[in-house]
Amino acid sequence: MSKMGFSKFTKEEKIETVIGAFGADKELAKETLMSFWHSDDELQKLFDDFSENSITNFFLPYGILPNVLINGESYNVPMVIEESSVVAAASKSAKFWKERGGFKTTILGTKKFGQVHFTWKGDAQKLVDFFEYNKLSLIREVSPLMSNMIARGGGLLDILLKPREDIEDNFYQVWATFDTCDSMGANLINSVLESLGQHLSRMVASNESFSDEERELHIVMAILSNYTPDCLVRAEVRCKVEELGDFGNGIGAELFAKKFCAAVKIARNDIYRATTHNKGIFNGIDAVVLATGNDFRAVEACGHAYASRDGQYRSLSQAEVKEGAFRFWLDIPMAIGTVGGLTTLHPLAKISLDLLGRPNAAKLMEIVATVGLAQNFAAIRSLVTTGIQKGHMRMHLMNILNQLQANEDECVQAKDFFTDKVVSFKGVRDFLEKIRIYH
Repeated sequence: MSKMGFSKFTKEEKIETVIGAFGADKELAKETLMSFWHSDDELQKLFDDFSENSITNFFLPYGILPNVLINGESYNVPMVIEESSVVAAASKSAKFWKERGGFKTTILGTKKFGQVHFTWKGDAQKLVDFFEYNKLSLIREVSPLMSNMIARGGGLLDILLKPREDIEDNFYQVWATFDTCDSMGANLINSVLESLGQHLSRMVASNESFSDEERELHIVMAILSNYTPDCLVRAEVRCKVEELGDFGNGIGAELFAKKFCAAVKIARNDIYRATTHNKGIFNGIDAVVLATGNDFRAVEACGHAYASRDGQYRSLSQAEVKEGAFRFWLDIPMAIGTVGGLTTLHPLAKISLDLLGRPNAAKLMEIVATVGLAQNFAAIRSLVTTGIQKGHMRMHLMNILNQLQANEDECVQAKDFFTDKVVSFKGVRDFLEKIRIYH
């Protein structure tokens, strides 16, 4: 085999390189890896081009959360996730709240930020004055990069110079505020920021009022921020306490509301609970973000940073009972798009957006936040009523049965047997061993 770099190998050569670790099972490993290649060569090439050193595809379930009522409009929401209980739990919440008027959403902001970081030696006020004087010129210089976005009503909204002696001596940042419309806009923002840095550096170098030392402006880096606290959406549900209904086991509407609010309050003040609480929110959010070809890592990073904005990590959702009404809501920042990137290239991402009626970015923010709130409601509802394991492990039963290689008849018997019992791996294994003895 050639000694060229791994990235230059064909897929077959890459597989041959890595399967040596499987020893006697390497042919089976090779067969398994290749079995996940798409039968359409052109489509497989598209997938290969998404990421470097690709050798196969990794499948995840693509499910539908049906009949989610948001601002009076019903949606069938696609979700990509492997955790067995998530779609079912969110579906239960969607049905519950559809009967009580559905979810309400509000866009609280759509601004995104980027920074140019640089060092400069001299009097800070002198540079600030120079920047303010040349601010409009800098914006004009980079405007051609954003002509399409400006035509859609977006673009670079403002730039500010911030001395940051708190970080390092002679350190400064240009803060740029953007509205990227229906695009997530990461590549465009970064291009504009790099151009801003270059133009500012040239302007400083050619300014005759600066000394030789002051004409030296050194760019450290130019990069967008995934923290977008002003690109914010709210999803909420509300009803009279008595309209919540009865949850069985002696838990009526008032007790449910009291326990529910207490559970959220714990997550607002206890980092150990808040982490698990917010993970549940992202079970719903990530699944829709993935299905629509957006960047779930950016959304998660931003959400967790926002949860810590007052110095303590807290739950992203809140709940209250006020004047006889139960209210549960979620404020979450997210930078997502409906044009460009994988939203345009990935066939299933395009299908997802078609299913949702081709929403703009703001509408998609509302849908994603709603699913996060629905999932969170389902989790807290289980916690304060039946307990989380009863429903979760029942949904997990099929995973256990598949792992234990149960046949179709055994699966039917197991589902029936565990209808009113706690599901555990040992319990399912013992059950299968018992019924297999008699066959």
